[in-house]
Amino acid sequence: MSTMTALRAQAAAARSAAAGSAPATDPTRALPRDRPQSPEVRFRSSLRAKKVLRDEQEWYEISGYASAFEQGYEMYDFYGPYTEIVSHGAADATLAADPEVVFRFNHAGTPMAGTRNSRLQLWADDSGLGQRAWVNPKRADVQLLVQALEDDDVREQSFMFRITSGQWSPDYTEYRINSFDLDRGDVGPVTYGANPHTSVSARAGDFLESIPNLPPLMAREALARLSQRADLGAPPTILTPPSAPAPAPAAPPAQQGRSITMLRTQLLVDADED
Repeated sequence: MSTMTALRAQAAAARSAAAGSAPATDPTRALPRDRPQSPEVRFRSSLRAKKVLRDEQEWYEISGYASAFEQGYEMYDFYGPYTEIVSHGAADATLAADPEVVFRFNHAGTPMAGTRNSRLQLWADDSGLGQRAWVNPKRADVQLLVQALEDDDVREQSFMFRITSGQWSPDYTEYRINSFDLDRGDVGPVTYGANPHTSVSARAGDFLESIPNLPPLMAREALARLSQRADLGAPPTILTPPSAPAPAPAAPPAQQGRSITMLRTQLLVDADED
């Protein structure tokens, strides 16, 4: 069994034990522990930007998919890795409610378009949650974004939402989002998005891979904090190799030639002979 497979199995067993007798459909077990109810999920998406004439004004039209339905992606919660899936139809209720959503880059900065001014259009089809935004080509941030899209430096999309309905699979290895709310959320391109994770899950997989290369100060701090956790048990005993015996003091150098006493005696003998 591979390491990741083992981690997934252990995580699923821990979730099942924590849930106790409650079924996976129990609403009290609907959300993974420590998983945000309002996550950011990123997807690889083909983004297109082109200049169009709309309302007798030139705009950049940017379109793509902010979410993909029925495609599993890896997530992490308190217990470890699991697969998450956004169900087909999960966006139907929120789109029918005409949510207020803005379009922006990397979920930050001033919005470039929005549903309130009718310059952001959202829809759902068999592929996922689609979006089309009309952004002002006179804005410097828009120009930089369009250039990044044309240079293929930005290739992913994301959306922020609130989960309104979801459930675990019977074996607790898969979490399915059945419905979400987009109101007061956002959609748009992001720098990274292949293998999506929630923004607050600390990208646990990336963290595990980075452990061997942590700077000494960070590594010592992480070790100290982990040693304080009661759920990890006693830390393994670290055997310290016996210290090497201290080197024996160096013997004083052997005396060479004659001492002062011998020289004085020799001088006295010579004087008496004269």
